[in-house]
Amino acid sequence: MDTSLNKYISDSGFCSRREADKYIEDCRVTINGKDAHKGNRVMAGDIVEVDGEPLKKNVERVYMMLNKPKGITCTTDRKDKSNIIDYINYKTRIFPIGRLDKLSEGLIFLTNDGDIVNKILRAGNGHEKEYIVTVDKPIHQIFINSMRNGVRILGTTTKKCFVKQEADNRFRIILTQGLNRQIRRMCEVLGFKVTSLKRIRIMNMTITGIAPGKWRFFTAPEMAMINEMLMNSSNTSDGEGMGE
Repeated sequence: MDTSLNKYISDSGFCSRREADKYIEDCRVTINGKDAHKGNRVMAGDIVEVDGEPLKKNVERVYMMLNKPKGITCTTDRKDKSNIIDYINYKTRIFPIGRLDKLSEGLIFLTNDGDIVNKILRAGNGHEKEYIVTVDKPIHQIFINSMRNGVRILGTTTKKCFVKQEADNRFRIILTQGLNRQIRRMCEVLGFKVTSLKRIRIMNMTITGIAPGKWRFFTAPEMAMINEMLMNSSNTSDGEGMGE
């Protein structure tokens, strides 16, 4: 039985399938000592290496949630001194599901399960992400209505979403898509600058009880609920992710 190379790398717990594609494109992956290419298949007995190191299969799956503080970058690149992996310093290799901007804070998942990453990231699955956002000046009903009905960014119009004013210059927003720096870009188009952005919920999971900078494992009931919600989800990414 064979499997696609990016899925094989992802299943090993090394990184997400999307990141695996980047490793392959950067010529950092070999199969049986020969340079690998996107679209390659891995057969039983093949030896896959990344940067000259054989992949090791992780037996135990890890699922955790972090209340990310400002200043931490959602990258596995250890050259970035503010990378999230060194910040958590977990004993085995893990990677973040989606991203939060370096200046943003709040809930982010980390795991070594590539399949769950792809299912959660797929925007078509409609998984909700909830944020509390503060901007640099008082907001008005025109701003709220515009945010609700869609803003033109990155060559597309954002999907309709829930937006509620919480204070003079603070609002709550629930997204089901994850365009790059989506909330910040939406606000900028409307003449506002984000001064604070905090993700407080992903699907049914909230940061309640997790202090800033701290993390915890998913509970068994949470895992059961996540698996149930993802049961009918495709594990193919469509180009959008769980960004902000």
